[in-house]
Amino acid sequence: MARILVIAPHPDDDIIGCGGSIALLAQQDHEVVTLYLTSGEAGSLEIDPDQLARIREDEARKAGRLLGVKEFLFWRQPDGFLRETPELINQLVRLIRARQFSTIYLPHSQEAHRDHAAAFRIGIDACRRAGGPWFKECGLTPWTVSTILGYEVWTPIQQVNYVQDITGVMELKIQALQQHFSQVSAYDYEDAVRGLNRYRGVTSGRGTYGEAFCIYQTAEICV
Repeated sequence: MARILVIAPHPDDDIIGCGGSIALLAQQDHEVVTLYLTSGEAGSLEIDPDQLARIREDEARKAGRLLGVKEFLFWRQPDGFLRETPELINQLVRLIRARQFSTIYLPHSQEAHRDHAAAFRIGIDACRRAGGPWFKECGLTPWTVSTILGYEVWTPIQQVNYVQDITGVMELKIQALQQHFSQVSAYDYEDAVRGLNRYRGVTSGRGTYGEAFCIYQTAEICV
């Protein structure tokens, strides 16, 4: 059993970017933990931000449980203003060292959304710091994450390194996405996700539906 961390800037980014991969990992009895850096409280003009944060966290739990996620972490950073701070990076370093994740999923480096881009920088910096003999306040045992994969949400990946066939769990992914009712009621994310995953499947030849990733680190290669 491996321990997997999925870093999401907002609730629903994890489902859009790598929901099928999450389902496959859970079906193989791997432990999947999802970390939401913000609670997406800025995602509506009609709902009070505090109320929307509660709604979206509940939606995230419902969606993740459908896929088999074991644990949900909500760090409640400001939606729309996610920033790299020493406190936040150190908090993630402590989590990585304490839980010893073998694989981390995070938004890819070229995501145009500022929160997504910040989530990448926070995640990749914490992974690199966690593996070194520094920052005693973050734990005494360094830990190197074997695999770091970047997923796509708003901005398609230009240079795809890996495509995961998710054909067998595509409908489960869509069911999970539909749990984010506060968002899918306003935007046709289902159609967008089906189209993108169908495109990745066809162009890679790896299945009817696929999820594309940038490989930032493996046990053998760092790019």
